[in-house]
Amino acid sequence: MMPSRTPASRRLVKFAATFLATVLGITLLSLALGDVAFAQDAAPPACGGKVLEKCTPNSGDTAWMLTSVALVLMMTIPGLGLFYGGMVRKKNVGDTVMTSFAVTCLVTILFAILTYSLAFRAGTPFVGGLDRMFLKDILSDIGKGGIGNPNPLAPTIPEAVYICFQMTFAIITPALIAGAFAERMKFSAMLWFIGLWAILVYAPIAHWVWGPDGVFAAANENAGVKVLDFAGGTVVHINAGVAGLMCAIMLGKRRETGPAHNMVLTFIGASLLWVGWFGFNAGSAVTAGMQAGMAMLVTQIATAVAAFTWMLVEWTLKGKPTVVGICSGAVAGLVAITPASGFVAPIGAFAIGIAAGVLCYWGCTGLKRAFNYDDALDCFGVHAIGGIVGALLTGVFAVEQYGGTPGVLEGNPGQFFNQCVGVATVIVYDAVVSLIILAAVKVFVGLRVHEDAERDGLDLALHGEVVH
Repeated sequence: MMPSRTPASRRLVKFAATFLATVLGITLLSLALGDVAFAQDAAPPACGGKVLEKCTPNSGDTAWMLTSVALVLMMTIPGLGLFYGGMVRKKNVGDTVMTSFAVTCLVTILFAILTYSLAFRAGTPFVGGLDRMFLKDILSDIGKGGIGNPNPLAPTIPEAVYICFQMTFAIITPALIAGAFAERMKFSAMLWFIGLWAILVYAPIAHWVWGPDGVFAAANENAGVKVLDFAGGTVVHINAGVAGLMCAIMLGKRRETGPAHNMVLTFIGASLLWVGWFGFNAGSAVTAGMQAGMAMLVTQIATAVAAFTWMLVEWTLKGKPTVVGICSGAVAGLVAITPASGFVAPIGAFAIGIAAGVLCYWGCTGLKRAFNYDDALDCFGVHAIGGIVGALLTGVFAVEQYGGTPGVLEGNPGQFFNQCVGVATVIVYDAVVSLIILAAVKVFVGLRVHEDAERDGLDLALHGEVVH
């Protein structure tokens, strides 16, 4: 028979049971409250795919795209300004660099007010909507963990960053046109033409090719003709080059010409363009991933091949290789690889580089002499010809493993047909609308400076400044 517990032992057992029950209750309550707190403090979901509202952008992608924005803006100021500035005569270098700077300011304003919404928001197959006029309704709730609502075209980065990236493209495209009308266009006429062109030509064409419901957009499931343009062969280079040719035709030839006044400026400008182009092409992947890496590699290869090819062609035909020539060849290679950069393999980059070096050299020499137009700094010869070469060869060398769409060499000749349709449509629309804008500006403002101003130099006549 067990001995009965003493009152002291019973009190001890009761205390232990109470203590254990209390501890267990506190533990369960803490776990419950912890679950509630965890549920309340849980981080927003990662942006991407179908998660596009109140989500957290990918920090790696965002960092790369912020870098790309800076690289592409560097291409216009100072890259393009110096590249063009070194090729004009000394009395016009101020107006040339001023044009690049002023275009940057003007297009930034227009892009924020209207162009972004028209180009990169859903609307119709031909032009976007107006829901982002003045960039309204862009959510960036930094106070709650940096959540945002990205544009579906760039699902892993803040919409503000995507806007800045596309803004730099919209800036450099009309700035390229200035190479065709250098040394003879009124500064006021330039501002009117560029402003209207950015809205009436650049915005719709960008929407056709890159918009979420664009008529040629490769990512649009409803598009009948899907055009591959990774970083702007049609949208940027053919677009700018054709508009430049229209300007050269409407303005007429310069009364006097001269050699490039400072090849070192052109060399520095071309070098900045080359470096900045990695943001242009690799940045167009809109992620810091494998496609961006391949785009960077093929950009480097095509540029070097095109520059070297141009140098050899010039050396053979003229007896001497020139600094301006090899720099122009590099830009031609950059232009030609632009539409293909996210779709082709290194072997395709070699082929595109050789084609760009040969055909763009011909575009700047034989073609220009044959039709006798004054494309002052070869905007059409480099950008339109290079853009056409690159866009068409994208349809030949596209690799399904890299960009999701095979080209002719992988048994898909239909893609080459699509590229032809896209190129032809852009050329026709751009040429017609550009001529209409130029005609209107000529009536109301006038296009060309007075003969005295052209003789004395645009720096002094238009800006009251000279380079000593």
